[in-house]
Amino acid sequence: MIGTLVAFFLALDFQPNSKALRLKLSAPQNQKIEKSIEITGSKSETNRSLLLQALFPQISIENLSNSDDGQVMQKGLATSQGEVDIHHAGTAMRFLTAFFASQTGKEVILTGSKRMQERPIKVLVEALRALGAEIDYVRNEGYPPIHIKGKTLSKNQVSLPANISSQYISALLLIAPSLENGLELELIGKITSVPYIKMTLGLLEQIGAQTQFQGNKISVAPLKKAEDVILVVESDWSSASYFYSVAALCEMGTKIQLSAYKENSLQGDSVLANIYRDFGIETSFSQNRITLHKVAECEKEHVEYDLANAPDIAQTIAVTCFGLGMGCHLTGLHTLPIKETDRLGAMKTELEKVGAQVEIDHESLTLKPSNAIVPNKSIDTYHDHRMAMAFGPLALKTNLFVNDAEVVSKSYPDYWNDLKTLGFNIEEA
Repeated sequence: MIGTLVAFFLALDFQPNSKALRLKLSAPQNQKIEKSIEITGSKSETNRSLLLQALFPQISIENLSNSDDGQVMQKGLATSQGEVDIHHAGTAMRFLTAFFASQTGKEVILTGSKRMQERPIKVLVEALRALGAEIDYVRNEGYPPIHIKGKTLSKNQVSLPANISSQYISALLLIAPSLENGLELELIGKITSVPYIKMTLGLLEQIGAQTQFQGNKISVAPLKKAEDVILVVESDWSSASYFYSVAALCEMGTKIQLSAYKENSLQGDSVLANIYRDFGIETSFSQNRITLHKVAECEKEHVEYDLANAPDIAQTIAVTCFGLGMGCHLTGLHTLPIKETDRLGAMKTELEKVGAQVEIDHESLTLKPSNAIVPNKSIDTYHDHRMAMAFGPLALKTNLFVNDAEVVSKSYPDYWNDLKTLGFNIEEA
């Protein structure tokens, strides 16, 4: 990852210093693009697979993500004592909390960035305590840093609110087969982010664990020895979303090929293939690759999507709609305010900079149709990788600047290089 970023900086004649990287973006000269991009493994699948491998070492993994989050997860799993700093990695915070709580003899303080220390962890901590875990807050009740003394968790029944981040649920499910009595988990209320729960259960089944998901109850049986399997991590559909946006904003006939993807994906964001039909993009699968082909201009003035099962693509869709002069109403976004930043508030601020009219509430975003794009504006990223990447494709419609552009390394270090491969003009500002 570091080598990739250094190569990119050198290509920009960039000299590292204390200032954050600011990039100027403008459109490719040819906006009928025909290119291929290689995308590394999904961050979500990578971190799940790494935790399972730590519990069952006979498991092998291929196509790991080269993201910061993946590297932080690997480093954390290799630690037995002392402080574990996961920086901005929310997935690592939730997964490692459950992991360390179940590991007899391990004792750590799990901490992160200033923003991470503002993101709630109480629901997961309370669930783990109900199973017998020993976890204390170091500073503020309900928030990291947390002090964890690993121990055997013999209790096996616990409940969680169903509308919370799926990462809390997946954290418990991932350690479940290693618990001496397995786990019976009840979800209270309407379940959201079901695809991410099914992703976790799918991986458990691949290693030989017995699972059951009926109604609001999930059970995982104890597993003494996992299968000797190779978990092949599918490439990240969240990363693919930005190329769907590029294809939608490009000229007719654009074809962008991405690898490596499965037609029967475990990832919730694979719903992109259906959603972007509304924007004239046809998705075809062949030999673990997808081709995004712009076959029609979008004639809709307004679209509506419930993204409760795929909230990470909300920013991408909103920017796509704005670039096309369309309106949209996106719901199911109740988890966005507790992400790397308050993504709803951040999107409203940054879209309005470039001329959009946006309304938000606690779980939705509404964009009014408009063709008035304000050029040469600076997009702030709020230490949030998805803010930076979502706005990248808008350079097809207007010149813009992206502040703290290096934040993409959290999930997709090659992002700016891959946009350059498509012909985007990107230079240090």
